[in-house]
Amino acid sequence: MNSPQILNGRYEVGELIGRGGMADVYLGRDIRLGRSVAIKQLRPDLARDPMFQSRFRREAQAVAGLNHPAIVAVYDTGEYEVPGGYHVSAPFIVMEYVSGRTLRELIKAGDLTCDQAVDYALGVLSALEYSHRSGIVHRDIKPANVMVTPRGDVKVMDFGIARALADSAATMTQTQAILGTAQYLSPEQARGEAVDARSDLYSAGCLLYEMLAGRPPFVGDSPVSVAYQHVRELPEPPSRHNPDVSPALDSVLARALQKDKADRFQDAASFSAALRAAGAGIPLADEDAGTTQALPTQSPATSQLTAAGPAVLAASRPYRSAPEQDPAEDYDDESGGGVDDPDHGQDFDPEDLQEDPDFRHDEDPDAARRTRRRAWIVTLMVALLLVLGAGAFFLVNLVQENARPELVAVPAVAGMDQTEAANVIFNADLRPRILQEYSDDVDAGLAIRTDPDTGEQAPVDSEVRIYISQGREFITIPKDLTGRTEGEVRDRLRELGLVPGSSKEANSAKTPRGGVVSLDPAPGERVRAGSTVDLMISTGQVTVPQLLEKSEQEAIKLLEDPAVDLPYQVQPVENSVVEPGTVTAQSHPAGSDVEQGTLITIAVSVEPQEPEPSDPPSDNGNGNGGGNGNGNDDEGGEGRGRDGDD
Repeated sequence: MNSPQILNGRYEVGELIGRGGMADVYLGRDIRLGRSVAIKQLRPDLARDPMFQSRFRREAQAVAGLNHPAIVAVYDTGEYEVPGGYHVSAPFIVMEYVSGRTLRELIKAGDLTCDQAVDYALGVLSALEYSHRSGIVHRDIKPANVMVTPRGDVKVMDFGIARALADSAATMTQTQAILGTAQYLSPEQARGEAVDARSDLYSAGCLLYEMLAGRPPFVGDSPVSVAYQHVRELPEPPSRHNPDVSPALDSVLARALQKDKADRFQDAASFSAALRAAGAGIPLADEDAGTTQALPTQSPATSQLTAAGPAVLAASRPYRSAPEQDPAEDYDDESGGGVDDPDHGQDFDPEDLQEDPDFRHDEDPDAARRTRRRAWIVTLMVALLLVLGAGAFFLVNLVQENARPELVAVPAVAGMDQTEAANVIFNADLRPRILQEYSDDVDAGLAIRTDPDTGEQAPVDSEVRIYISQGREFITIPKDLTGRTEGEVRDRLRELGLVPGSSKEANSAKTPRGGVVSLDPAPGERVRAGSTVDLMISTGQVTVPQLLEKSEQEAIKLLEDPAVDLPYQVQPVENSVVEPGTVTAQSHPAGSDVEQGTLITIAVSVEPQEPEPSDPPSDNGNGNGGGNGNGNDDEGGEGRGRDGDD
């Protein structure tokens, strides 16, 4: 049984309880204090990357100074030697162990009410208010990073991409790649711009939205399409997906999810206050409502004019027609101007009137005025027609100009990663669409080309297809994978664009236990990208071959075979039955599995040695013998006499 791993001589590493993009989390035990802890270790395959090591250490530094009941506490940090032949040290963090369920699990289970969602959001905002006061922006608020204990307490965790507010002017990575989850990114994060505390509040708004509606505010086929919606589109009210959501909560989320940071809640405290009020049914007050005033129905001058009565209105008219007169009145002049008047009794001669110079003098000005009036009318009509024609020409050109879409040049994105390329297209007021294709020249994950092509003119807000390399269509399996650990080989296959398949165990004379003995397809073969490659893993043992009744040379050849490669010892044994040089015994039975390097002893028969011939009898010997047996007559006689008496 393997002994548990001990870190810093104090922390015992137990079972795996969580796995993230860059770290594994284990249930541990603080031997010194006798308490359960959570131990977060950087993944071995990322331990060599200084960027991930820096990010991992930044999490520890960010949270180490935060002491708040809604933030997972950090107890200790350190480094450990990565097992498996990596020959590198990786950091680890010892944290408070929190039992419970994440908000992600609760949302998937559909176990949240509106009141619970508000309470949990208030807990997250409480943690953010404290971290923001301490100068830390989380930058990755999402349901998977919020734990709810069995008592209903909220714990915010994973400050892995947190930054100090003083460093918030820096973008998230050197290449402005988007970190964190696209469904909860603020618009400024999606554009790769600087972030601050208000970015966390936007993400908290997305979190609250999903708890209330059962889905994020924006969904799409890819992270890029979701990020585009965060930048350009408005979310539907959560009440459209959940009728239990009140208009007050709709109004709070409308403020929290504003695209412009200046239009959102400016701090977590104001967000919390509005949320508490909405929980009580009080909608968020419109800040602009107080500046709107009712306009008077009449201006002061109009009011005075109306009060003055019709006379004033009539007098104010610039032009007024004469009162109409009954035609009969022209013939009824009671003042004496009738037919009996002497002046009217003269004969009437039209020609006299025409010849009368006074008449001509009186009538010519009227004719001139009529002529001038007609001329002015014609002039005005011509001018009006000219103005109308010019206006129509201008309007036609204006309509045509407006109908012609505004064009922008498609920027160059070749060689950029997917996120950076999408940001560049976003910033050019175009809409990116990500497509995948194979390329023998461009590394996987980098942009190959765009459609329309770089430099071409495209309408504003039109779609630009970005083709991202999937790497080579056909891949040659490297020959240096055998002998490496299973984890190393699986990571390498994924990097090449292949799928690690099943693992089977096999004995091997050379490959250490846990190492890769062989692959199927075999190293050196050319396969299509995405193919599955199965692994054969070494048991660290060797099967003992059958050596009995083999000649010594045959047995030694079998033991020295590269597939067996077991050390041996020959022990000669005399045997008159078996032909000399034949193996009569072996220390380990044939077919049994032994550890690599086990010594095998074989017994090899040899011809028995013949006994050496004995020397011929000598006088001295016989005389001594006779004397001993018969020489002493007295004694012999005595012996025999006793024999006779007996």
